Amino acid sequence: MPRLREVPRSEVHERGRPIYDMLFGERCPVETPGTATGSPGNWWTVFAGVPDCFDHAVQGFAFYRSPNRKLDPKLRELGQIRAGYARGSRFVFSQHCKASRDVGLTEEQIQAIPAWAVATCFSAVERAVLAYTDSLVLEGGRVPDALFAELRRHLDDTEILELTYVTCMYEMHATMCRALRLEFDDVDERVTEVPATDAARGASDVMSMVDTA
Repeated sequence: MPRLREVPRSEVHERGRPIYDMLFGERCPVETPGTATGSPGNWWTVFAGVPDCFDHAVQGFAFYRSPNRKLDPKLRELGQIRAGYARGSRFVFSQHCKASRDVGLTEEQIQAIPAWAVATCFSAVERAVLAYTDSLVLEGGRVPDALFAELRRHLDDTEILELTYVTCMYEMHATMCRALRLEFDDVDERVTEVPATDAARGASDVMSMVDTA
């Protein structure tokens, strides 16, 4: 379950109501969750808890899908899908697998995202975008000069700014989904202590057994 309260249909703000209608029809998404893509839909119901935050996020979606964008949608989606994977958000990665197909990325390319650095299905500009995305997400924006020069060899200032903004926006969404346990990121922490066997129970210092061996 999400860590924050979900807003039922009866309480959603005026600008959020058309979004609820589009995604959930006439049902209340809190009482009967689910969207057409198979997700629970609780990203929307949690964000609706702060109406202007909800509106701001929706405007961000409209920004990257606007016909005013110069950046090739395929390159945009490469940044988004890799940001989701690199940040460890199953929700962002899963949703943008679907969006990547919609803009024309091949199934081979989508399947290669986790190990893109050793894949042969990406062009030079696509590899530059993926490497740049890793610098944004995994290196906190620390981009080597040589990498930026390669990116600039393919993209102009407008395209690079759009790519940077959208990719960072989706790193934020990936992070928030994990923190708030939204959608497909409602998973238990897997890094936990594994109980010792009965024979080893009581040995608090595991390495002491090695020292005395």
